[in-house]
Amino acid sequence: MEQALIKTDFPDIGTPKRGKVRDLYDMGDKLLIVATDRISAFDVVLPTGIKDKGKVLTKLSLFWFREMESIIGNHLIETDVEKYPESLKKYGDILKDRSMLVKKARVIPVECVVRGYISGSAWKEYKKSESVCGIKLPKGLLESSKLNEPIFTPTTKAEEGHDMNLTFEELVKTIGNDLAEKLKDLSIRIYTKACEIAEKKGIIVADTKFEFGMVDGEVIIVDEVLTPDSSRFWSIKDYKPGTSQESYDKQIVRDYLNGLDWDKTYPGPELPPHVAEKTRNRYIEILEILTGYGL
Repeated sequence: MEQALIKTDFPDIGTPKRGKVRDLYDMGDKLLIVATDRISAFDVVLPTGIKDKGKVLTKLSLFWFREMESIIGNHLIETDVEKYPESLKKYGDILKDRSMLVKKARVIPVECVVRGYISGSAWKEYKKSESVCGIKLPKGLLESSKLNEPIFTPTTKAEEGHDMNLTFEELVKTIGNDLAEKLKDLSIRIYTKACEIAEKKGIIVADTKFEFGMVDGEVIIVDEVLTPDSSRFWSIKDYKPGTSQESYDKQIVRDYLNGLDWDKTYPGPELPPHVAEKTRNRYIEILEILTGYGL
């Protein structure tokens, strides 16, 4: 299947602020967020797109926004392109299922990471120090071990390059004690509820990251929530501590790239069709498992 990037440029409504995956258009009193089919690995956006990836990210985020409304509000205004401003309606075919109109929020400049299992960069750090982000953990944990309770391990929010881990004390210095405590509490509550929902569907949420913003003095959740780009999802039936787990995310892409003679700098290599297609199927599979519906 052809995995060319779908065109998401709308020059007559302005130049977007581009993230690795999302484009943000300023619509005056609100923002238009468009989830593209771009995929990044090792902080490099690759030239090959993953067909329908933006739709999966948007549909999953909308599902979780609704599920978490008893805990926290979100930035969502509208997702029905028929109700978008007139200037956007001619792009309805492109925007459908991959965009949302949202409130303008003052984004809090940290990534709020919650880990219920030890994997990835946390596992590497634990092997060196038996701690993660300044949090001392029990001796003898295995890779992918479940932790006694979820831990809050925030990072900086880098515009480019890698996010850097923060201890809770460093977070307090950055945003103040009251807000730091609030973000920690909200993050763990959202993660805990997500785990309860996902486990009933056979899925482990190993870790995830959230972004929060302020609107009229209220903390809300923004950007994306509990998607394969922001979370590590594992199958309960295949879970086996002591090794890395197969994830419902872009691990297929990372594994392929790690087998190449590539120095992890821009520009990235094209992905072969079978890698792109397998990645697409993995994204769609987790959407179907968690929400009960597909694309």
